[in-house]
Amino acid sequence: MSTKYIFVTGGVVSGLGKGITAAALGRLLIARGLTVRIQKFDPYINVDPALMNPTQHGEIFITEDGAETDLDIGHYERFTDVNLSRESDITSGKVYRDVITRERAGGYHGGTVQVVPHIINEIKEHVFQVSREGDPDVVIAEIGGTIGDMEGQPFIEAIRQVSYQVGRDNVLFIHVTLLPYLTKSCELKTKPTQHSVQKLLSFGIQPDILVCRTEIPFDQALKQKLALYCNVTEEAVIQNLDCDSVYELPLMLEQEGLARVVCNHLGIAQYVEPDLSGWKDLVERIRAARRPLNISLVGKYIELYDAYYSVTEALDHASIAHGVMPVIDWISAEDLEGLSKAEVADRFKDSDAILVPGGFGPRGMEGMIAAAAAARDNNIPYLGLGLGMQMAVVEYARNVTGIRDAHTDECEAPCSDIFYYAGLTDEMIQNLSAIPYSEQPMRIGAYPMRLQEGSRLASIYKSLETSERHHHRRELNPAFQAELSASGMLFSGTSPDGLLVEAFELPGHPCYMGIISHPEFKSRPYRPHPLFDELIRCALAYQKKRKAKNVE
Repeated sequence: MSTKYIFVTGGVVSGLGKGITAAALGRLLIARGLTVRIQKFDPYINVDPALMNPTQHGEIFITEDGAETDLDIGHYERFTDVNLSRESDITSGKVYRDVITRERAGGYHGGTVQVVPHIINEIKEHVFQVSREGDPDVVIAEIGGTIGDMEGQPFIEAIRQVSYQVGRDNVLFIHVTLLPYLTKSCELKTKPTQHSVQKLLSFGIQPDILVCRTEIPFDQALKQKLALYCNVTEEAVIQNLDCDSVYELPLMLEQEGLARVVCNHLGIAQYVEPDLSGWKDLVERIRAARRPLNISLVGKYIELYDAYYSVTEALDHASIAHGVMPVIDWISAEDLEGLSKAEVADRFKDSDAILVPGGFGPRGMEGMIAAAAAARDNNIPYLGLGLGMQMAVVEYARNVTGIRDAHTDECEAPCSDIFYYAGLTDEMIQNLSAIPYSEQPMRIGAYPMRLQEGSRLASIYKSLETSERHHHRRELNPAFQAELSASGMLFSGTSPDGLLVEAFELPGHPCYMGIISHPEFKSRPYRPHPLFDELIRCALAYQKKRKAKNVE
């Protein structure tokens, strides 16, 4: 079978869940034995999300090959269990950068470079490149933004041309829209969807399927109305009802017949009944989870919860496996700064675990250090990721090892550096201000990790070798490693050559771990990451002791 292409566009308003819809469809097709790759086209001019503030656009999701991508790529990986590449997240900035770079190198032989055809062709090339990677049966491409946005028009024209080039029988267009509900008149309104489809038609694209977000179920009469005025079949009007968990969506869309309509339209002959038994078990466990577990998340970007989307999803995955429901206490790291030790401890008196995720820059560092100290002093389960690991080591260096002014050079203040820039000479380290932030070297993407035999981490991973995805610039300064080890810190995870510290643990503490990488990116709803699984397991044990103590 030649590769089939599915393009997902959005109408009426943004934030309708195009990414979740694309991911859920990918899961339904995979359940039918098809191979699927998903990608996203984002109209913004940034080359990638690398330098974007997480409070504006959500987290930066890291792929195995080290691409800094939109958080929707995380949805795709979690739903399909397919590790994606840098070709899965294409922005206007990346497209224009590559075209301009080629023009400067003489690649267009002196010709005039224009949006049509050069920018359009570059977009199409990225669509076709995904189909070359592993020769998937289906490529699903989500077009970011809302139909009618000026910046999205080149992408719409590109996918129209793709349908012409590969043949209309090999392409399917899905339009995700909103059916607003007017509470006073108790009506679902179809007019915004009709207008959105009309706008799409003006660009030369007739949607084949409408996926309609709605707060309340709609009846057959409304489905017939949408089909008639949007020129689709009735079975192609798919209800996307609000649900409690995004993981319910594949089953809901399966019940609506989405995948069946897709396969029929694309002429996929090997249509089979899907195996969704594992997904059904997952949803049943989600619905059955009732016992609350209090997790304190101490971060820098809590103004937008999506800034830590993969972290919260990883907590959910592990909690589902243990039959509990995580209740996240969002704590701004800056709010802990300036508090006394007793005040910080009181802030965590109802916490069953403390998690400090990653970040960049000095803001909130002292608050993270205070959280790490509270977890260590009070035997609260602790997991530090990236910067959360670094600050836990700094706290230990100050308060246990005796290096009073220990810190990272990222703190932008004089200190006895515990961390340093990897890959820089001593001369470069002394002149960091002269190096643009975006050009400072970093470890990003998948790197191998060796675990110490007999360590807690080795027992958690059930292996002495593993791999995690990195996204950081600092490494532990080896000059301090022996001193920290002598005071009780166990560096149980290192690079294969032993030169770089990957992870630590505190022997004797019920659960106190830190890892420089970001395991949250590899967690799956039906296969929680072992570090998060261990955190939840220890949090349950701590909760039992905490409640027993409160009863006394």
